[in-house]
Amino acid sequence: MAVLNKIRQRSLFLILIIALALFSFVLADLFKNSDALTSKSQNIVATINGKDITREDFLQKVEQLQRQMGPNATNTQVMNRVWEQEVRQAVMQTQFDELEISVEKDQMRDLLKTSLATNPNFLNEAGLFDENKMNEYIANLKETSPAGYESWVNYEKQVASTALNQNYFNMVKAGLTGTLAEGKLDHELEGNKVDIRYVQIPFSSIPDSIVEVSKSDISSYIKENENQYKVDASRDIRFVEFKELASVEDENAIKADLQTYINGRLVDERGRKDTIVAFSKVKNNEEYINSIAASDIKFDERFVFKSSLPTEFADAIYNLNEGEVYGPYKHDGAFKVTKVVAVKQIPDSAKVRHILIPFKGAQSAGPDVAQTETEAKQTADSLLSILKRNRSKFPDFVKEFSSDQGSIAKEGRYDWHPYNTMVPEFNDFEFEGKTGDLGVVKTVFGFHIIEVEGQKNKTKAVQVGTISRKIEPSEKTTDKVFRDASNFEINAGKGDFATLATENKYALRPVNGIKALDENIPGVGNQRQIVRWAFEEDAEVGDIKRFNIPNGYVIAQLVAKHEEGLMSVDDATAKVLPIIRKEKKAALIKDRVTATTLKDLAAAENTNVRATSGINMKNPTISGAGREPMVVGAAFGLNEGETSGLIEGNKGVYMVELTKLTPAVELDNYQGAANRVGQQKTVNVESKLYNALKEAAEIEDNRASSQVQ
Repeated sequence: MAVLNKIRQRSLFLILIIALALFSFVLADLFKNSDALTSKSQNIVATINGKDITREDFLQKVEQLQRQMGPNATNTQVMNRVWEQEVRQAVMQTQFDELEISVEKDQMRDLLKTSLATNPNFLNEAGLFDENKMNEYIANLKETSPAGYESWVNYEKQVASTALNQNYFNMVKAGLTGTLAEGKLDHELEGNKVDIRYVQIPFSSIPDSIVEVSKSDISSYIKENENQYKVDASRDIRFVEFKELASVEDENAIKADLQTYINGRLVDERGRKDTIVAFSKVKNNEEYINSIAASDIKFDERFVFKSSLPTEFADAIYNLNEGEVYGPYKHDGAFKVTKVVAVKQIPDSAKVRHILIPFKGAQSAGPDVAQTETEAKQTADSLLSILKRNRSKFPDFVKEFSSDQGSIAKEGRYDWHPYNTMVPEFNDFEFEGKTGDLGVVKTVFGFHIIEVEGQKNKTKAVQVGTISRKIEPSEKTTDKVFRDASNFEINAGKGDFATLATENKYALRPVNGIKALDENIPGVGNQRQIVRWAFEEDAEVGDIKRFNIPNGYVIAQLVAKHEEGLMSVDDATAKVLPIIRKEKKAALIKDRVTATTLKDLAAAENTNVRATSGINMKNPTISGAGREPMVVGAAFGLNEGETSGLIEGNKGVYMVELTKLTPAVELDNYQGAANRVGQQKTVNVESKLYNALKEAAEIEDNRASSQVQ
């Protein structure tokens, strides 16, 4: 009891101690993860001109775009697309806000009217846009489909955004004109011509080996031109790939398995009764291929021409008789055995016209389709009965009833097209019947009333059945690959990564300059996981990690970490060295030259005096020397007969003599030239305005730290 009393007496003191302990624990964790002190880096993807883009909003847009772009687009590709859209929206919105321009209700109505002018959902009986129909459609969406209404709102935002951008660009264009003075200058830059004589001392006349460029030279050049050599943070890695590929033993086992179906068998490898009929003797080919042989390629009953068979095996398969088998053969990553099931003569092309009657739920059926499948069939049959008595009504029925927008303008006609162009049921009717046939066919799109108007060139076609086995590594092979990768990972952690790879004859692949938001690793494709690992805060140079990739493993090592800032001397050398070398060669040439005339210079340098004519400032190219704007500019600064000093150009050091100046023809009016200047400015608005605004914007990119990539 005494102990309990003491605890009660000191309860406040104990509570304070516990609270301080908990606070110190939380505080320590906050300082360990400084981002937790402010949630901004985690919750804000970017700040553009003061506007925050939240992580939640960004990822929601990524999810929407991913659905639109489909499974072939990688997550990073989608995110980058959304990023560019968000940056553009924010950059342009800054301009709209400053100018106080927006899309008001009346303009929005006109924009929608223009955008939806041909949408059949919003046209009246006269074929004109009906605003009331659009309003009814929107009201119906709002009540019945929240997702559909949200999609419509996004569409309106897109239309408004496009209009605002166009208004802004048009305003800028309206302020850009070509003045008469600019027109005259442009005319003279092109029309003023000079004829010159010159001597070129090429930089190549001095061997690179005698021009010393030090690391300090390169470092100084980088600092003097730092805007050209700023770099983002990057990482260098190297890796060894372990591929799970089928061995020769695996391939032989697959071929042996297929041989069983070619020859048939009565007992299996253990001596048990297991009757498999030879492929050539089978009657029900579809069941045999799909179920008994369990082929990777299912049976397709459609006939094909020789051109559709595997090119390198087409002759062998096409020339088989019905029931004969060819294989095993290796094609498209699989071993296959092919049987000719049937042979027939089929036209290679056909011409038809049709009327498509859709029903609710049919593929591509619009929201306005009201008929059920039964009702659509009755409509098609009724029209067919009339057409059998009077085919001249076909074009009128197409206009009134057909939903196939791709053929209505052509009276429902699809002109000559090859076999297997249409969906199977449609294809079978037009190619397996005869010219003049008229009937109703059901496809995934609805009921088609089809008339075969013509067929051409009946040719041998074959129906084939193929048993296919994808060439894949066996379990034994994949186990070996796993062991090899694991052993390399363990041993590389103990020794030298590169040496170990060489000793084991593994291909060592270096990848330099990986950026934080990259996703592609050359050689292994989209491997965002490797990039994320290389940029982890606690990743150290020399670290090694194994990654699972499709069909194998990658053992990677972090080789170098390059922080954001100026490019290192080593990285910049390839770009900077030729520039500094050229500058030093120019200085050497100038130091050794004492000649003041072309003749003396040519003699001293063991070269010739060359001549060229008709040079202008708009295209400063010298015949025999190439584009040399500095040299051409210097030539225009001379008087006729005057010789320049030494001029440093792109490809060498020059001395120039002006032999003739031909001024541009004076015009009575320079308005035409001014108009051309203005037009060029307008073109530049489309290609350069947004990029200039983006470059001037304040963009804080937190994608990496906010963990959306």
